[in-house]
Amino acid sequence: MKARGSLPLLAGLAVVAGPALCLPDGTDGLRGAEIRISRATGPISVDGDLGDAGWLGAARVETFYETNPGDNLPPKVRTVGRLAYDDRFLYAALECEDPEPGKIRAPFAQRDVLGSGTDYAGIILDTRNDGRTAILFLANPRGIPYDAVTDDGNEDPSPDFHWEAAAKITPTGWNLEIRIPFSSLRYDRADPQTWGILLYRNRPRDFRYQMFSARLPRGRNCFICSENVLTGLEGLPPGGHLVVAPYATASQETLPRADGTGSVAMPVEPDGGLDVKWTPSAGVALDGTYNPDFSQIESDTARIGVNERFALFYPEKRPFFLEGVDLLSTPVQAVYTRSVTSPRWGLRGTGKLGGTSWTALVAEDRGGGSVILPGPNGSDLAEQDFRSLDLVGRVRRDVGRSFASFLVTAKEMPGSASNRVLGPDFRLNLSETDSVTGQLLWSWSETPDRPDRAAEWDGRALSGHGADVWWAHTTETWDWGLEYKDFSDGFRADLGFVPQVGYREGYGELGRTFRPTGFVSRVRTYAFADSLADRGGALLSQVVATAVRLETKYNGSVLLELRSDRIRAGTELLARKRLVYGVSAVPSRFFAGIAIDGAIGEEIDFEGARTGKGGRLAASAVFRPGDHPRLHLSGGVRWMDVDLPDGRSPRLFTAHVERLNTTWTLTARAWVRVIGQYVGARQAPELYPTGVEAESGSFSASALLGYRLNWQSVVFLGYGDARTLSEDGGLPPESRQLFLKVSYAFQR
Repeated sequence: MKARGSLPLLAGLAVVAGPALCLPDGTDGLRGAEIRISRATGPISVDGDLGDAGWLGAARVETFYETNPGDNLPPKVRTVGRLAYDDRFLYAALECEDPEPGKIRAPFAQRDVLGSGTDYAGIILDTRNDGRTAILFLANPRGIPYDAVTDDGNEDPSPDFHWEAAAKITPTGWNLEIRIPFSSLRYDRADPQTWGILLYRNRPRDFRYQMFSARLPRGRNCFICSENVLTGLEGLPPGGHLVVAPYATASQETLPRADGTGSVAMPVEPDGGLDVKWTPSAGVALDGTYNPDFSQIESDTARIGVNERFALFYPEKRPFFLEGVDLLSTPVQAVYTRSVTSPRWGLRGTGKLGGTSWTALVAEDRGGGSVILPGPNGSDLAEQDFRSLDLVGRVRRDVGRSFASFLVTAKEMPGSASNRVLGPDFRLNLSETDSVTGQLLWSWSETPDRPDRAAEWDGRALSGHGADVWWAHTTETWDWGLEYKDFSDGFRADLGFVPQVGYREGYGELGRTFRPTGFVSRVRTYAFADSLADRGGALLSQVVATAVRLETKYNGSVLLELRSDRIRAGTELLARKRLVYGVSAVPSRFFAGIAIDGAIGEEIDFEGARTGKGGRLAASAVFRPGDHPRLHLSGGVRWMDVDLPDGRSPRLFTAHVERLNTTWTLTARAWVRVIGQYVGARQAPELYPTGVEAESGSFSASALLGYRLNWQSVVFLGYGDARTLSEDGGLPPESRQLFLKVSYAFQR
């Protein structure tokens, strides 16, 4: 189906992400067997040794199902789960037997860097008991943790929770122990509690074997709804947990002299700030931040922007914005927290009362970023060099596994400039096979009086609507989807990511799935069509495509898609035909990942409104020469030869990017990371209607030594280097920076 999310570590499940009608108590028969947990009979040390007295009498889970590649078959290896709890913690253990322990894939890695090609296990916990949203707590045989939030189709590993994991490889396999503070979880005030849970194990060998504690029927358009029912939780703490995490940084920047004679080191700049989290009750979390520091965030992977019509999307990585992140996800991406570029301070509340969930965020942004200026056939960016007060609020009411929700955003800028957006969204689950998702928004804007930044920033008033509705139907063999979008010219979402407005769009897709045996385990053939027109009815783009996707041994996939487009460039409606392709696999422990994708055939020069031949290619590979080092190489190239009236086809441009990310993980808490990336382009100025540089390029590098006790108790020592290609072909330094950060979380 048309991409609406991703499942990084759960990918490959025999379901299509989406909702199904399911009652919370499991009386409809969709949910797995009940697991009744009891209090630990003694202390439990989280060290990978399952001999602690506290595990005696713990709830045992011995029934697992192979859901991939098998269809809920008895697994080829045995897994035993155990569950217990005490006044402060939930405990889970998995004993993962393996007849070939020498083949266990257990590299050291940073937190949240596991990959489907490694062994790992853990639990998927639905404390809301809604059968739709859950938190993944997973770890590999080295105890490297991975946590993420999943909303039945959208898995987001950005949020980090306070919890512990330890593992040990044994002569018969490996053991995993997990301890999760109840203060890290959000749940209702009920006593006793009823939650949902799945115990999960990933074992990559010739195929990627996935095993769960409940059946995941193929053809069901949901995943979490198949969870086991967890009962027996009584007397859980009501809240009152407080985390105060101050930080201090020191940085020094070195800049080139204006006269070109060397460089000069600027004075050391100290800084500091504070993050606070308070849970007044088990279902409510309040976050505050002052002068937050994001220096530990890894640089964005560079992407090629040449010949792109619309703004590029980059994911959020900053901790303050990630509490209850699923509540900020709606069909129209009206909330994109990276639009808050440099917050001076921020306050955030997130909670749940019965079937109602809510979140509210307010922050003062010092500016310095860019605002998207959308249009029907392209978007521009305008620099925001002024402050703003940003507000976001959403409330969602669950009804079974359906819900209705309402969103409000506001961006208040100096003078009378503002952007305000509000409207409802919903998910209606008609059956196990059919669901309808939609959103309707209205916006009212008064642009800043800054025509020096953008033509439309002349203080004008804008208003409009945006709508998106999606119907999905899924069975074991057939699936189809229909979508309609309608955005008026005046719609703006300055706190969101909406790069296109002023259009109406219709989309349809039909797919058929086959499951052969042998090297190929799954085949999906499908066709789709998309038509997009402006508000006057003039066609902007039209796409018709047929495709096939294969799933193979070694966690492999192959995509081949024949696509025929008609796209408007300027006043011309131009046609192109292309082959879109993709190949990926995880062959071995050493060769831990390979991916190649791209397109080749006819291309369109959107600036010059003409056709030609060209394509794009992106490739990446992950190597693990041992348990500690990890080398991730990635790169891409895009090119086009333009067709001229005299019959010639000269090269219009070649754009490329290369990136190397090398990490040496010393222990589960300490690592050294070095990243280098180069982005460059060669263009033929004489072939462009406006002036362009014949060659451009930039290089950036960073080195980081990090120690992380938990996600808020860290020490970072880093170095950064940025360079820009000069006219003589050199890469003189543009800036260099040394920085140190120390942060510690005090908890009560």
